[in-house]
Amino acid sequence: MSAAHPLSNLQQELLKLYSSDIPEDDLLHIKRYLARYFAFKAIGDADAIWAQKGYTNETMDQWLNEDEQDYGDKDGH
Repeated sequence: MSAAHPLSNLQQELLKLYSSDIPEDDLLHIKRYLARYFAFKAIGDADAIWAQKGYTNETMDQWLNEDEQDYGDKDGH
């Protein structure tokens, strides 16, 4: 962000919204919508990286089932 625009476009839009008094239920709905939007966006980005690197469900299974010996015991030794 440059000094000429101290707030992002998202921040500016949210400030416009917050300048009006909206019911708490609506605010909660907006928060959930934003959280869901950014979660789906992150999942899409992760899916693109997985596709680019050629990862599969088997890749994840291998990662999840690697021996703890490779990383030491639960105390980090």
